[in-house]
This record gives sequence, structure tokens and C-alpha cells, in this order.
Amino acid sequence: MGHMDILISGAGIAGPALAFWLRRHGFNPTVVERAPAIRHGGYAIDVRGAAVEVAERMGVLADLQAARTENRGMTVVDSARRPLVEVRMDELMGDDGDIELMRGTLSRILYERTDDTEYLLGDSITGIEQHADAVRVTFEHHSPREFDLVVGADGMHSTVRQLAFGPEAGFRRYLGYHISIFSVENFLGLDRWTEVYNTPGRLAGLYRGARTDAGAKAILGFKSPELRFDPRDPQTQFALLDKAFTGGWEVPRLLEEARRAPDFYFDSISQIHLDDWARGRVVLLGDAGYCPSPLSGQGSSLALVGAYVLAGELLAADGDHRTAFRRYEAEMRNFVTQNQNVATEGAKTLIPKTATGLWLRNQVFRLMSHFPQLNGMSKGIQNAANAINLRDYAPAP
Repeated sequence: MGHMDILISGAGIAGPALAFWLRRHGFNPTVVERAPAIRHGGYAIDVRGAAVEVAERMGVLADLQAARTENRGMTVVDSARRPLVEVRMDELMGDDGDIELMRGTLSRILYERTDDTEYLLGDSITGIEQHADAVRVTFEHHSPREFDLVVGADGMHSTVRQLAFGPEAGFRRYLGYHISIFSVENFLGLDRWTEVYNTPGRLAGLYRGARTDAGAKAILGFKSPELRFDPRDPQTQFALLDKAFTGGWEVPRLLEEARRAPDFYFDSISQIHLDDWARGRVVLLGDAGYCPSPLSGQGSSLALVGAYVLAGELLAADGDHRTAFRRYEAEMRNFVTQNQNVATEGAKTLIPKTATGLWLRNQVFRLMSHFPQLNGMSKGIQNAANAINLRDYAPAP
């Protein structure tokens, strides 16, 4: 295998997880990240199934468990905030060892476990030039460098994918919804609880982010034809939210709070589908290669498992990237497909399109404690989350 320098673009979940395993297996990873610092905060994510096993093999499972949000359940309310139905979280999502925690917390834990890795923060890749034995990479700020391999772990709007595979439009599949998430005060006094207000094709909600978090997270989601907007222009995004939501519950306040939030996020709910995840010495990981969308709840788990498999296959192939990339895809493809497929059930549960659909969803919630088999979303997610047998990759000598 020798000495292999591997550049990873993205320091969210997939990037640091891959850096951890590459370093353990004897490779030399470098991570480049556009943000000037590791992002904290963010929204709640889940680590499920095979990803829990990966976390245990990394030695971070106890850290993840200690940071769990302990969200106890959810109340669906009407426009006057009268409760319509309550459902416990173990009824809604099952209780199979899953861990819910804040995305920024998971990112920080992984970053701290890779303190022996070089991070180029506040920079981004501007060019990728592949040669027979190396990849020449140019950066926005740092001088050009050569690497043996480049990994795009830079999210759904991946720069690496754009440079090596082509325009995003050829790979992004819009699922019919847009979503906004941002921090607000916990003005409803929620205690490890979520409150949700629906109208047909609309979702507004508030949940307390973590046990130690004095604030809360707001979420606004809506069904619509795909909208065109400048991702760097929040004023346009605020206007789209104003147009999508008319009022009821705490919606007017949330629309105003969005304008003051330091971490306002708005995007389409989409998936990424590619026939191949590698081009020469460039390979994609996590959302960059196979984003399942927030409706699946499986993006972070796919990132953790994908990082483990990619690094392991590079080790097993003794650094032969052609063999490793082929085996990485063979191991991951069915797992990715099953996890992307659960997004459809997630949409039906979170944002029903019709008044009838909302009524039926609420009836299922009411019966769930007596008839857990009615919860098709939980069963589908658990099956998908465990749809891979993790190989035991031999440690480096």
C-alpha cells in the first residue's frame, strides 16, 4: 500500500468519519472544509442500525449515547394549539438502540477523534485535474497540491461531484417538498418534546434540540413544484416561506423568527442518484453520492457506514483504488437503495398531502400504542437501517 495521501472535501459527518478510518488503516488523510470552523448546532439526526455498530467500532458509541436528545414524543395540534393526538417517540420510531442527537454534536465528536488529521478550514476546492498516478487539486486559498485520491464528502450540492461528474441537475431528484430549519427561543417551554401543526401539504413544528439546550429548533416544510432560488439570498427564501404559509398555530411568529435566526437553512428535499460513485481517482461519499433526503432520516447513518466501508475496502485492496471503489459500491448499493426508498413513507407521515391523509395519519398515531404494526415508517426505516452486513476489515500491520 505504501504512503497514500487522500484529500477529503467536507468536514460534516462523512468526512471526519472517513478520516478516522483512513488514519487507523495507515493512510494519510487531509480534510478541506469551506466553513471557517467545524459547525455546531444544526438539527436533530439519528444514528441507526448498522451505523450504531460502526460507532461502537470507532469507540464513540458512549459519547453518542451521552449526547442523545432524549426526545420523548410529539403532539399534533390544531391552529389554536389544541392537542389533536400525542404519540411517544418509541411508538413513532421504534426502540432498537437508535440514537438521536444534534448534527453539530456528532460532527464535533468525530472531529475530536481526528485531531491527528490535517484540516484546511475556510477553504474549498476550485479544480481537479486527474493524471495516471495522482490528482492535482487547486484551492480557493491554499496552493495547489497533489493527492493520490480525492473523496467528495461535501453534501448534496457537492463541489467535487460538480467538478468530476458534471452538473448537479443530472443527479438530483426532487421529491416535491422544501424545508427550512432554524434556531429559536424555546417560547413554548417544550421539555424533550415536539409540537407539530399540519395543514394539507404543510408542516410547521418546534422541538427542543437537546437536554442542555435552552433554545429550540423550528421546522417549516411544504409541498410545491420545484422552486428556483439563490441559495446565497435568504431574502428570497423568506419570501418563499411567506408565500407557502398563511398562518395558524405559531406560524406567523416562526416566519418572523426565521429572519433573525443565526443558522437559517432552506433547501429543496431531494435525493442524489448516480450510476457510479467513482470517476478515476475521485469517489463520492455520503450525501454527495447518495443523499437519501431528510424524509428518510438516514443521511447520517449512510455517511457513517459509507465511511467505514470505503476506508475498509481501500485497506483490503492494498490501496488499489479501482478495486476498492468497485467493492465499496458493491457493498453499499443495496443498502443505499433501501434507505432512499423509505423517504416516500416519511413524506406520508410528516407532510400528508390532503385533509383525508392528515386525518388518517392522526388515527394511526392514536392506535399505535395498541397496534404497533400500523407504524409502517418505523418498520421500513429499521429494515433499511440494518440492510447491510458489515465486514471486519483487518487492522493495518
